[in-house]
Amino acid sequence: MDRKPDRRGTEESLALIRMSLKSPSTMAESGSHFEGSVPHIFVTLGASGDLAKKKIYPTLWWLFRDNLLPSNTTFYGYARSKLTVEELRNKCHQYMKVKPTEEARYEEFWKLNHYVSGNYDSRRDFELLNQTLNARETGPVAHRLFYLALPPSVFEQVTVFIRNACMAEKGWTRIIIEKPFGRDAETSKQLSTHLASLFKEEQMYRIDHYLGKEMVQNLMALRFGNRIFGPTWNRECISSVLISFKEPFGTQGRGGYFDQFGIIRDVMQNHLLQILSLVAMEKPASVHPDDIRNEKVKVLRFISELSIEDVVLGQYVGDPSGEGEAKLGYLDDKTVDRSSTTPTYALAVLKIKNERWDGVPFILRCGKALNERKAEVRIQYQDVPGDIFHGKAKRNELVIRVQPGEAVYVKLMNKTPGMTFDLEETELDLTYGSRYKDVKMPDAYERLLLDVFCGSQMHFVRSDELSEAWRIFTPLLHYIEEHKIKPIPYVYGSRGPKEADEMCAKNNFKYYGSYKWVQPSL
Repeated sequence: MDRKPDRRGTEESLALIRMSLKSPSTMAESGSHFEGSVPHIFVTLGASGDLAKKKIYPTLWWLFRDNLLPSNTTFYGYARSKLTVEELRNKCHQYMKVKPTEEARYEEFWKLNHYVSGNYDSRRDFELLNQTLNARETGPVAHRLFYLALPPSVFEQVTVFIRNACMAEKGWTRIIIEKPFGRDAETSKQLSTHLASLFKEEQMYRIDHYLGKEMVQNLMALRFGNRIFGPTWNRECISSVLISFKEPFGTQGRGGYFDQFGIIRDVMQNHLLQILSLVAMEKPASVHPDDIRNEKVKVLRFISELSIEDVVLGQYVGDPSGEGEAKLGYLDDKTVDRSSTTPTYALAVLKIKNERWDGVPFILRCGKALNERKAEVRIQYQDVPGDIFHGKAKRNELVIRVQPGEAVYVKLMNKTPGMTFDLEETELDLTYGSRYKDVKMPDAYERLLLDVFCGSQMHFVRSDELSEAWRIFTPLLHYIEEHKIKPIPYVYGSRGPKEADEMCAKNNFKYYGSYKWVQPSL
């Protein structure tokens, strides 16, 4: 049995949750929106793995600590490793960020945790897990949530066992699915078909943690809650849109895993394309999850498949003058094949062939071992027509900084203060750390797991979204792999291949290099 929440109920629940992030006591006072003391069981499959100890258990602890979960929630870990709850606790502890004043609450959290050891290929083990869960589910209604923190190799058989042996008998069941969602269009379709044969779409929550980040969620409010931006959000005023994800470190000895996917599958096809869809979509009929996701799918359908001419691929090499990891290139990682052509940097230019965006390049850029850590959306406006300042007026930009240091700022031209009449670049700056000093900024996983408890799929990927994303990228990925396209070398700690800057320039993005946003001191 799975009850699909109506629009009004979901929105009311979410409103309460957003309030509660400012005041944790709010949720405790309004527990009725989680059906009072109805039992909820959260099962982490793959509980002994890295994702569980670094993200899932810390997130559950933070939500529990802040009274954001239903009052009658218990937690189960399931994995092949034979562990006690105490051993699991020790594995997770360094990531839990427990303050001295929270020790008593922390003990309460672990008393609600249980662990079951079992195989992923044994229906009998899942039947035993179900019996254990049944023993906890008192009363006429009880709900279950399963987080699949599992390797792709066991995914299909585990989901079959959940469907056949572990579904909630007295309430709803929700399945949280971690990427990768396939490797290309065909494998993604196979996975989606498999899941659709077991679960309804409203039971599935495909998690892309970037959709839980504050500034990604803020895109909706900025676009559709402000008259100032609406009239200029089109091809008449915007020259290009640059969406960036940069990391200042390499694979750090884990290149063997990364080498299976590459930077396009790891970052661009999911995180950056999701951001693009929010930037470019039309206004939805309402803030109901399906209305929003309908518009995201529509805009993706206007994007043509990418070809090799649309991209620049790079792979970092060591910096001889650097220290530590900076001296090592990608191929120096002992877990990576020395002949690997897997890109660690990619820049792709996408075109949206609709009335609003025709002719405006959307440039997606991501890479490892670059000069800084940054994720942002940079909307660059056209040159000012009728220039009277002899070329000194540079383009305006609206920048939404996702990390680090959430911020929204508008880069504009201003008269230099003083006696002279000259122009300089400055900004109108909304930096969250200074404007909202007393507001708790939740981790992306906190938002998303809370949405699952509430039954809101607004920030989760729907199957048709996934299909469109893979349609755009699959021909390019197959071409790169079949032809073993050699990436352009770039030095660890640099801005990436110079060819990427050249590609940006060809696509109506001007990089001046004369301005750098400085995060205000708090």
